[in-house]
Amino acid sequence: MPMRTLEGLDADALPLAALAAQGQPVVLRGIARNWGLVQAGLRSTQHAFDYLRGFDAGVPLQYSFGGPEIEGRPFYNADFTQLNFEVRRGLLAQVLDEISQNLLLPRPPTYYVASLLIERALPGFAQANDAGLAGQGIDASASIWIGNRVTASCHYDTPDNLACCAVGRRQFTLFPPAQIDNLYPGPLEPTPGGQVVSVVDFDRPDFERHPRFRQALATAQSAVLEPGDAIFIPSMWWHHVRSLEPFNVLVNYWWRSSPAFLGVPLPALQHAMWAIRDLPAQQKQAWAAIFDYYVFGPGGRAGQHLPEAARGELAPFDETQARRMRAMLLGRLNR
Repeated sequence: MPMRTLEGLDADALPLAALAAQGQPVVLRGIARNWGLVQAGLRSTQHAFDYLRGFDAGVPLQYSFGGPEIEGRPFYNADFTQLNFEVRRGLLAQVLDEISQNLLLPRPPTYYVASLLIERALPGFAQANDAGLAGQGIDASASIWIGNRVTASCHYDTPDNLACCAVGRRQFTLFPPAQIDNLYPGPLEPTPGGQVVSVVDFDRPDFERHPRFRQALATAQSAVLEPGDAIFIPSMWWHHVRSLEPFNVLVNYWWRSSPAFLGVPLPALQHAMWAIRDLPAQQKQAWAAIFDYYVFGPGGRAGQHLPEAARGELAPFDETQARRMRAMLLGRLNR
């Protein structure tokens, strides 16, 4: 189904807090249209190359490289034990040159600079290409994604995400978090980009091998972003991203709506897998009830019958309580 779209918004007045509270994806048309990089790319691909080179600090970076046989899809080998690409180190100028040299090939090698921190690698770029998050009190570092026709397999991110299409076009396909079972997640390690990905080939889905993917598709929301468009991707929504042009650049901002002193959820999941997943079924059911009581139910339920002074970690966490909990967990894990 088409994704909800908003038009005519000013980048300095994006309703990001409201969008995060709604928890639904939305396309924001044209909010980055006036960026220097967007305007350069609209003039020509060569102008976009030159614009990026003008900010390049010459710092070493990592990028993904794959042969023509991977068809722009950094993924796995046949048995999911290894990745089908290699991670190389080099300079941005070198990567841009190699993309440029292969620009007209129908099946070029894959080049992908992923999540490169702009402040470090492209000083001054953020001032000329700014989505205005700081003006809304959102502390989010900008990252840049540079490559040719690359497909990022369907995955989720923990933070909220504002992704701005700067050069080329990108197709986004999003699924609600509850679709995880129908998306057939791959291994937790290794992963193509640091996050678990769906193993379904969206271009050639095998419905005999992945029959529940049909149910996921029934919930999918899709949109194609033009240069200057942006998309808000809520926390934990699965998203499949296909770059459609011979050269593509995206700038994104991740941020958490929760306080910085709260723990990161993924290690809690990994610990629970280690400690609980392989218990006998009766014990797992008991722990499911306990988790619902202490974690997934209403935040104040577990301590509401106790005097306030006795609630401890049953009360909402503050920074001091968070430090104590972290120290306690580290002590127990190190025994």
